[in-house]
Amino acid sequence: MHFSWKQDSKTLIMVVIASVIMAVNINTFVQTGGLYPGGVTGLTLLIQRFSQGFLGIHLPFAAVNFLLNLIPVYIGFRYIGKKFTMYSCIVIVLTGLLVDIVPSYVITQDVLLIAIFGGIFNGVAVSLCLRSDTTTGGTDFIAIYFSQKKGIDTWNFVLAFNIAQLAVAGWLFGWDKALYSILFQYASTQVIQMMYKRFQKKTLFIVTTKPQEVCDVIYAKSHHGATILRGEGSFGHQERNVVYSVVSSDESKRVVRAVRGIDPDAFVNTFKTDEIKGLFYQRPTE
Repeated sequence: MHFSWKQDSKTLIMVVIASVIMAVNINTFVQTGGLYPGGVTGLTLLIQRFSQGFLGIHLPFAAVNFLLNLIPVYIGFRYIGKKFTMYSCIVIVLTGLLVDIVPSYVITQDVLLIAIFGGIFNGVAVSLCLRSDTTTGGTDFIAIYFSQKKGIDTWNFVLAFNIAQLAVAGWLFGWDKALYSILFQYASTQVIQMMYKRFQKKTLFIVTTKPQEVCDVIYAKSHHGATILRGEGSFGHQERNVVYSVVSSDESKRVVRAVRGIDPDAFVNTFKTDEIKGLFYQRPTE
């Protein structure tokens, strides 16, 4: 593992902020609304409520959450990255402790508002972790593992898994809270997809008079190659060069700025790419 004082300090700050947001969100919105946020956190709350309601036993959030994260943590350590997993463990432990320590505070009793805004805050906390190359644990490990392995955005698949889990919660504790929990999870997933774009991709078509320089700057900024296509302008019938490349969505703005710096007159067309086949460089996770 390689450590950088500046970068790792920033990551640690983001980890603490995300853990606080996650814990406050659970105690303020999730617990008040009786919701199930999905993933290992939702499963932890489901086990807690089942134990309390059917067995009369109160289980601490931190202990249950940590035990349920053992397998995902192993997947992260073995297949994703050691530093990534280390910071994720800090998030898991810190969030669990804060949930058990931080007092609950009721902002509203409106379950619809709780579902929407609780989902937004949950998505923000998860996104802060992901943008800092860490995670809140649980299904996030699995989502990132398959995103790296398959090269696709898998958060909607996680949403489908969480809905199945919520069906169990609905069967045990009532369908109204389960349905509100689906709204919570949907809002959270949309925020994650908006804020975290590492596994989303953009296709660039760049009409330029400096094709080789543009290809060089694309590689320098993203480590992605490009293809130079020869074309002809339909109006002046002059020869034109088109540079074609696919980059990660979180790199696209940086690449376009660099291209415009090389050729201010370049015409750049950027659009979302759903799936690609073939070699595509993915920055490794430490």
